[in-house]
Amino acid sequence: MAVLAESGSNPDVGLLYDINGLAGDAPHWFDRAMAFVGEYGLLTGMVLVVLWCWWSVRRRGGEDAASSVAALVWAPLAAAIAVLVNIPIRGFVGRPRPFVDHQGLDVLVSGKTDFSFVSDHATITMALGVGLFVANRRFGIAGIGLALLEGFCRVYMGVHYPTDVIGGFALGTAVALLLSPAAMALLTPLMRAVERSPRAGWIVRRRAGAEDGQALVPSARTSVEKVENEERDLAA
Repeated sequence: MAVLAESGSNPDVGLLYDINGLAGDAPHWFDRAMAFVGEYGLLTGMVLVVLWCWWSVRRRGGEDAASSVAALVWAPLAAAIAVLVNIPIRGFVGRPRPFVDHQGLDVLVSGKTDFSFVSDHATITMALGVGLFVANRRFGIAGIGLALLEGFCRVYMGVHYPTDVIGGFALGTAVALLLSPAAMALLTPLMRAVERSPRAGWIVRRRAGAEDGQALVPSARTSVEKVENEERDLAA
């Protein structure tokens, strides 16, 4: 793969220069923004989307709340497993970063000394996006969209080849989907047990009353008034 990467006729390298070339034509502030977004911003955004989806699921409740929350728990677990799987893959392939073998790239971040294939950022974001899709299609589509943008950013920044990103997408998707049945079989009963817990049930389903702005005092006051009315009727 390293030999192919050195070939000037390789479309992977050509696409790398085409996308990274946009950084050379863009203003400096835009490149800095893209570097931040590609390194930290989209990962943070993915975490916020997962939390937003969890908040939506627990507020909606319903019979499928436990399974939906189980799928949301599986999403970050899938991302972590995919990164662990990627460790031996990167060592086996041993592909250097693009800027090591190719001149003239605009590298927007420094300190990247590890191997290039496959992209951890692409792997993590796609695993989270696919995990979200299992839990909720609307949020999942948004998550997958963020993952695709993350892949573009990694090539734009000059730290990955396009095939590094595609490999990350494939790895994240494979782990999230192939292991999902086993993960859901374990996590769904656990989330149902949590749902029944008086202390931890709020993780799966919102509590009625206080969270809806409905105080319990009026209900108690109504009961007291009813008793007083009955006593007055008896006295009469």
